[in-house]
Parts: sequence; structure tokens; C-alpha cells
Amino acid sequence: MQFKTLGTSGIQVPEICLGTMTFGEQNTQEQGFAQLDYALERGLNFWDTAEMYPVPPKPETQGSTEAIIGNWLAARGGRDKVIIASKIAGPSQGGSQIRDGQTRFSAADIASALDGNLKHLQTDYIDLYQLHWPQRPVNFFGKLGYGNAEAHSEREVTDLAETLTALSNEVKKGRIRHIGLSNETPWGTLKFLHLAEQLGLEKFVSVQNPYSLLNRTYEIGMSEIAKYEGVGLLAYSPLAFGFLTGKFRHGARPENARVTLYSRFSRYSNPQSEWATEQYAQLAEQHGLTLTQLALAFIKQQFFVTSTIIGATNLEQLKENIDAFEVNLSEEILQGIEEIHRQQPNPAP
Repeated sequence: MQFKTLGTSGIQVPEICLGTMTFGEQNTQEQGFAQLDYALERGLNFWDTAEMYPVPPKPETQGSTEAIIGNWLAARGGRDKVIIASKIAGPSQGGSQIRDGQTRFSAADIASALDGNLKHLQTDYIDLYQLHWPQRPVNFFGKLGYGNAEAHSEREVTDLAETLTALSNEVKKGRIRHIGLSNETPWGTLKFLHLAEQLGLEKFVSVQNPYSLLNRTYEIGMSEIAKYEGVGLLAYSPLAFGFLTGKFRHGARPENARVTLYSRFSRYSNPQSEWATEQYAQLAEQHGLTLTQLALAFIKQQFFVTSTIIGATNLEQLKENIDAFEVNLSEEILQGIEEIHRQQPNPAP
């Protein structure tokens, strides 16, 4: 297991982070415990969760993902051996069960959300606390076209300085060690970095954005910020909801797969993505690799990636994903990836 420094935090994190958004929905607590135990055995001591999890968000399950992790900590101990990342939900997308759907990044909401995070996790601090998505209208979760009507609609937006000050105060209190962004844009990232320098506040050390063979938009703008500002990428959806494992090839829809169970996971279901996925699958086969190995090894080899967030619904998937990081892609394979990317760039942003 390789380790990298989390931005400017000084914390060493493994190149793989365990995503847990299925805990409490597709995975029971017993299954969640098994994944956490196995992850730790393999050196994955970096775990990502969120206030809004599990997904899809529902009133009856909201908070259960963090609760499962908290119960694991209570049963196993060793809080100092794991690095826990969580998030405060942004507006509208998290559902009405979170602060009546009026989620904001105000000082009051940050304090309230963090109270809940800590209670569920049964800990008195979170190593990395992230803004799950911007409060302002931007392109995230597959949206395109900033010039659309929604982008310019009237919406209350908390001043970024208030948000950063509130987070910095929580760091001073010891309830947060470091802060991160998620689903953020180049403008938002640089604006927060400028405010941190200008006001003497905490600097965001990471950005958790989607990144995969089907969505390389992070390379446009954000990768340069990673290089010059030291804000590393925590890459989520590296396997594109499972499309980049090959299990959905030729229209297959395996029972109990997320895409099969939930209609909301349609981001990677389009003709362009299906074409690109098939090309990547054939490239992998030509070189004696699985599509999973090709997809995860590609991400691992990008300089701007600090850690790749992998999620699984069973231990077999988790083992396969972890083992894929032992693969290093040759220059020939990387050139093959670029050729496919040129023909169909970013089919599922």
C-alpha cells in the first residue's frame, strides 16, 4: 500500500480510501463491519462517509452509515488508527430530512451538522470535514451548461468567508483536524484558498470530485490547482457506478447492482459512455487485464490524485478493487487510453 500526504495537512493517507455510502442501505451493519475489518487488514485506514448517507437518501436511513462506523469504533476501539472523513450536506440534494431541506453552510448549520456527525460516529473529532457540494448553483452530479436558467436563479448563498471562518473555528475547538471540498469548481477552490490566505484561516487540503475513464473533467483546471496549490484529489466514482467493471456490458443489469436497483444512478447510462466503456474493456483484454484493473490503475498513476475512493457491496468486490492497485500500466496501454479518450472525451461528466 502506497501512502501520500493529504494536501498540506501532513497526514499520510493510503492511495485507497474506503467509501461507505452503501452502509445502511445495500449493506447491513454486519456486512459493514466485515468491510471495515478487511480494509484495515489491507492497510486502508482512510474511510469516507457523509451526513446524508446512505444513498439514495431517505428519512428512515439518513445517518445510518455514520452510525455503523461509530458502532464499529465503539466495538473495536482504535480511533487513532483510522482517518475518518465526513461531510456536511449542501442544499436541496440531501433531502428534507436534513434540517428540513434548508441546508446551508452558515456557522449555525455547520455547528449543528457537526454535532450530528460526531454523535453518529461516536467520536470527538473528524480528521477531514468536507463541504459535500457547493451551496451556490454549479455544474455537479452530471449537470452540464452553466448558462442554464437554474444557474442564475435566485438562491440564498452563504458568504464564503462565513463558511470558512466557521470551519476554522471548529478546527480551533479540535472537533475537526482538516477541511476539504467536494464537487467543487476551479473558481470555488481558488476563491476559498484566497480567502484563507487573506483572512489567516484554515486552508482546504483536498477536493473530492468524480474522476474516471468516463469523466476526466478534473484535468481541465482542477489538476493545475492540485499541482501549484497542494490541494489533492480524492477521486470518487472511479468505476462509474460499476460500469467500468464490465458487469453492465452489452446491456446486462445484474440483480442487486446499484444501477439495477435505483433509477437515480443513470449518470453513466448513455450511448457515448457505453461505446467508450466497450473500447476500454477491449483494450484491457488485449493486455491481459480486467477492466477494473485498467480503470483503477489509470487513476492511481495520475500525479494529482491523493487517494481513490472505492466502494463495494461485498468482500469479493472490495478485494478485487484493492488488488487492482498492484497493477502499473505501461506507456503502450496509457497511449491506448488516450486514443479512446480523444475519440470520446468525457462521455459522462
